[in-house]
Amino acid sequence: VGARTAPFRCPAATSRAVSRTPRGPLRPRAIAAPSAVPFLPSADHLQEWGPQSWKQREALQQPNYPNQAELDEAVAQIAAFPPLVFAGECRTLQSRVAAAAAGEAFLVQGGDCAEAFSQFNANRIRDLFRLLLQMSVVLMYGGGVPVVKIGRLAGQFAKPRSADLETVDGQSLPSYRGDIINGPRARVPNPARLVRGYNQSAATLNLLRGFATGGYAALDRVMQWNLDFTRGSEEGRAYRDLASRIEESITFMRACGLDMHSAIMRETDFYVSHEALLLDYEAALTREDSTTGLWYGCSGHFLWCGERTRQLDGAHVEYLRGVGNPLGVKVSDKADPADLVALIAALNPENTPGRLAVIVRMGAAKLRERLPALLAAVGAAGQVVTWICDPMHGNTEAVQGYKTRRFENVRAELEAFFDVHEAAGTVPGGMHLEMTGDDVTECIGGGAAVTELDLSSRYHTHCDPRLNAEQALELAFYVASRLRRRRAARDAEQQRADGAPAAAARNGLL
Repeated sequence: VGARTAPFRCPAATSRAVSRTPRGPLRPRAIAAPSAVPFLPSADHLQEWGPQSWKQREALQQPNYPNQAELDEAVAQIAAFPPLVFAGECRTLQSRVAAAAAGEAFLVQGGDCAEAFSQFNANRIRDLFRLLLQMSVVLMYGGGVPVVKIGRLAGQFAKPRSADLETVDGQSLPSYRGDIINGPRARVPNPARLVRGYNQSAATLNLLRGFATGGYAALDRVMQWNLDFTRGSEEGRAYRDLASRIEESITFMRACGLDMHSAIMRETDFYVSHEALLLDYEAALTREDSTTGLWYGCSGHFLWCGERTRQLDGAHVEYLRGVGNPLGVKVSDKADPADLVALIAALNPENTPGRLAVIVRMGAAKLRERLPALLAAVGAAGQVVTWICDPMHGNTEAVQGYKTRRFENVRAELEAFFDVHEAAGTVPGGMHLEMTGDDVTECIGGGAAVTELDLSSRYHTHCDPRLNAEQALELAFYVASRLRRRRAARDAEQQRADGAPAAAARNGLL
């Protein structure tokens, strides 16, 4: 167990990290390694861990491949491929996730419920990237903090299912588990799909890196990020107004001599993520970092463990505990506080900031009831995590034969998330959305005014319903208002703290 069989040692990538200025927010600076302390597991923690040690545990939600030899061949092929992401990038992201835990940044994670081979094209990737840029601008301008941008793509193929079989047109079939395993029509798990999933992820990452560093993300293009079909909407108009204010600021800064061609003005950091569900695929892309000797899951920057697979003694937790990536764990209203504390200890034994995010998916009413106990238990244990709200999965319902979500419920859960953290004095660190840059009608309501009758017109998801761009932007404006409110409260508290010594001196107490 734990034999170092990975054929490729993952190089550290030079990247930008963030630093805290004495009087301002986090600002990017170019260095070879992030300033945050990387996750450094102890020897005891890794004593019995290896990229294949998960095979000694019960692995839920794994497909039953009919031909083991074909599976072995596909896994060996992927193990010989280059890594999709690099250890240095993962460490930089960890520092950003740590900033979100401290309230010095806000994390936005979004993308498809499940990527599909048939819908893979450059325009769809570009439009999701544009939407995340738009949301980030809204949040940065309104909230006054940097935004950590993480896409649910370049690997978000596999989906957990509640049963191995499902009934389609009266026929019992193996459940559709995502294109990397089987297809909506071809239900037999096919190992060749693993290789296709890798290839699509590599192409997606290549395009995203070009967008992020090739000038597309330049701030002076802020007006051009508006998606065509949102231009006439209330959200589109609000975004244009905000973009105009930013352009005026850029004109002023240019007049002051600011170099608009510098990397800080023309590039952005963008990361990819997915649920680490399909363990044969994850293990094949697990590589040893050449600079630290630590192992990283090189299938994506940020990996998470789902609600159905987060058993403390399960295979998924066993795999994830040994990789150096920043991680997430999803928890529902069923989560027991003591169990969560134990799970956090298993995944982040050194209590490293930015190592672990807890992604809460409960539904608005249940979140108000259940989240306070989780916050209290984690706080009492002294554990450092980044709290993220997933307002999608606790609000799914069936309407006229379609799975959908009501925008009002999604927003209500985000509102509850901020309210509970405000009452507890803890930090709301981010949001996790299933969304698309496409003009779809899959979620009901919002400024887009999608009705139940509209569901059938542009319902394109292969799995769960997604917010369209108008709905996602509307949420971004709401969250920006909450971040602005939180910033105002912190500023007022700081002013009171700064004023106390002066008042004491005036009163002869100092």
